[in-house]
Formats: sequence, structure tokens, C-alpha cells
Amino acid sequence: MNWSKMPSLSALRAFDAVATHRSFSRAATGLNVTEAAIRQHVRGLENRLGLALVERTGRDIKLTPVGQKLADATHEGFGKIHSAVELLLAEETLRPLRVTVPPSFAENWLMPRLAEFWSDHPEIRIELVPSLNVLDMKHERLDLAIRYGHGDWGDCESRYLVSGEYLVVARTDTFSDKTCDDPASLKEQCWLFETGRTQHMRWVEKHGIEFNAATHRHYPTNSLVLSALRAGQGISLQSRALVQRDIDSGLLSVLYAEPSETLGYHAVVPPEPSPAVRKLLKWLENTT
Repeated sequence: MNWSKMPSLSALRAFDAVATHRSFSRAATGLNVTEAAIRQHVRGLENRLGLALVERTGRDIKLTPVGQKLADATHEGFGKIHSAVELLLAEETLRPLRVTVPPSFAENWLMPRLAEFWSDHPEIRIELVPSLNVLDMKHERLDLAIRYGHGDWGDCESRYLVSGEYLVVARTDTFSDKTCDDPASLKEQCWLFETGRTQHMRWVEKHGIEFNAATHRHYPTNSLVLSALRAGQGISLQSRALVQRDIDSGLLSVLYAEPSETLGYHAVVPPEPSPAVRKLLKWLENTT
């Protein structure tokens, strides 16, 4: 389609309104513009096409035969566009909220609590998108992102949700007497690591612990690390949010804690959150 030959949509919309109302003034009112703007659009359209589209007889407007043909086409075309937009908006309203979240946080913090949210808001559906990557919210059609860090993601608005400070933890009945002031004193223990977890690698090596020592065990996901940890297979470096319930229940004990005021899980908020997103965000901020 050669769009260079097409008149502007504004001119076509103005003409369609005149054809519908048979009046420049009523067309202007319907489009919330001045009557002069409507007349200018119609004259411009006629000049562009080299055709007379309307006949002006006093206050009455009458379409010429070619004007009627164009009016039939614009009415059908704009009608289809209007219907398509309404359908898209309806689908957007009904679709679930897409929330990207780190997999371990989803499994160990979010999922055990979601029933509380749905008990208050059963009408809001949520589709979780587990990912460790920083996804583009607009491109991926995401409504909310939960990220781990210090909340400093450029121009994004982020809101602190829950502490992610580093803890060295172990099963209570196995390591209850190992509390220490320096994690280096635990370097001879069997550490449980997620394979390739660079943040944890840097942290333990900074504290004098060899990440790839033969005595340690590595698992492909942190979910498997947590399963091994809860089974008493060793000790592990974890974010507080992932193990707080286990600590509260007495299953796990904290051997070492490194407090941080900003390190944690944050909600990254879109510029214009929907009412459903605002409800979810309020619940997240008030949930412990």
C-alpha cells in the first residue's frame, strides 16, 4: 500500500463525522474541535482528491455521489478500527497480570503467601514469569517486576519489599552450635552452592572460602540447594527472604548475618500502573 497517496486520517475522520451528522457544527462537537477546523479538513481533503465531496446549501449538508461512496468506506473502516480497539482493551482488562520474579523468591516467599492476596482479590489473575534476567517490561508486556539488588535500576521506580541480606544458614539440629563472627571460620564445612552463582562466589571468596573446593557441593538451581540445606547436607549462603520462614519455624539457624539496609527484593513499578497492579503492589509492600 502506497501511504504517500493517502489523505491524513484526521481529514478522513472529520469528513466521516460531517457525513454522519450532516452538519459541520455537530461534527465539530462530536470530535471536540472547532467548526473551522472541521471545514478546513474537509476542504483540504477535497483539494487533495480533486473531488467535490459535499454540497453546501445554506445550513444543510448534502453528500455528492463520490462523497457518499467515500462516506460508506470511512464509516465501515472507522467502525472496524473502533471495534478492534474495544476488543483489545477488553482482552487487556481480562488478561492476567504478568509478573517477572526470581525463581527462588517465587517458590520460597511469594507462592506460600499468594493465597492471602487471592482471598482478598479473587478477581485478579496473576501469571508469574520466573527469570533471573532483567527483562524489558514493555517488550515482554510485564505489569510488574520483582528484582533482587539495591534498588538502583536507572530511571525505574523501585519499592523495597523485603530484606535480602546475606545469611549463612544451616539445619538447626546439625549446626546449632556453629554461630560465628567470621564466616571464614566455617570454611572447612560442606558448603552448598548454586553452580555459576557469581554473586555468591564473590562473597564467599571475599571471606576466605574457596567456592570450588572439593569438599563443597554444587547444584544447578538454588531450589535444589535449599532442598539439600533443609535436609541437613551442609551450610549455605542465602538471602534472608528465602529462608526466613525456615528460621521462624526452627528448621534452620543463622550462623552468620551480614546486615544491609538496601539489599533486598524490590518491586519495579511501570509509569502508569493499572488498578490491579496497585492492589498487588500494596499487598506486597504490606506483607511480611
